[in-house]
Amino acid sequence: MIPQARLKKIVDRRQLIQDALLKETDHRIIADLSREFSRLRPMAELATQYFDLQAELEDVEELRSDPELRQLATEEMAVLSARIEELEADVIEMLLQDEGGDDEKSVVLEIRAGTGGMEAALFGGVLYRMYMRYAELRNWTFEPLHSSDTSLGGLREAVILVEGRGAFARLKFESGVHRVQRVPTTESSGRIHTSAATVAILPEAGDVDVEIAPEDVRIDTMRASGAGGQHVNTTDSAVRVTHLPTGITVVSSLKSQHRNRSQALTVLRTRLLELERQRATDERASSRRSMVGSGDRSERIRTYNYPQGRVSDHRIDLTLYKLEQILEGDLDELIDALAAHERATRLANFEC
Repeated sequence: MIPQARLKKIVDRRQLIQDALLKETDHRIIADLSREFSRLRPMAELATQYFDLQAELEDVEELRSDPELRQLATEEMAVLSARIEELEADVIEMLLQDEGGDDEKSVVLEIRAGTGGMEAALFGGVLYRMYMRYAELRNWTFEPLHSSDTSLGGLREAVILVEGRGAFARLKFESGVHRVQRVPTTESSGRIHTSAATVAILPEAGDVDVEIAPEDVRIDTMRASGAGGQHVNTTDSAVRVTHLPTGITVVSSLKSQHRNRSQALTVLRTRLLELERQRATDERASSRRSMVGSGDRSERIRTYNYPQGRVSDHRIDLTLYKLEQILEGDLDELIDALAAHERATRLANFEC
């Protein structure tokens, strides 16, 4: 069923923006309105075609009351109905596309050890390698910006820029708490331990998405410290960027100080954009929130059980007995199932 009220809102909003653009003189406001107009235009044009065909169908249907025009009207109605049916499929497909326009973006991937001490940090390292392998399989760039390792090869935290078309569309389902059940190498009795790590997937924000005033930022150059190890090389040119209004701090530890500054600002913009979106989400009713891809870190989304060789995604009750392959980056079966579930949920929740 086509959500006609929603389509009408899109058409009306596009017209409202078009009228505002003719009167507005502030260049910044014009830029914002122009971006929104460009985003709405394809859907608004499709919706206008849909409403025009519906009106034409109603006009032709009235002609059936005339005996001389009944046959002609019936034939024309069949043609119009077929065109409307085709257009409905296009409308639904476009409505199911990413509303925020983030799906094609690159992402900032953050991994942090959670409950479980050293074992949680070791699992954080496992997740790091899993996503690195997945990025390689999809020919994405996997660039670690900062990490804090442990002496045993674990990972306390890492911030990685994953660049590639459609990265957010695929990785957005990974946000949340990942739980592991396995026997630690230090456990002599063979007892299974449970620990966890959190993953956050944020769509990369550019200069256009978030403007940062120079006076709101403090940039410090420092020497990178820590165990180093498998995740990222140490460097003397690490950069720490602090956003003074919010207190958000970002560290980039690449070899180039210039690139550190650029990448740290990119991550800062991304976090600020996510902060604004989270505020907007919190203002909406909880019924509007979607469990899939919500990024709620208190939510246990997946369990990796080593003794049984299984991975269970709790959002869609899917269990796969292919732990080894998944940890080697074979995530597509899980992600495809989550994407299909999201699509079905959004389709069912259309406001008609």
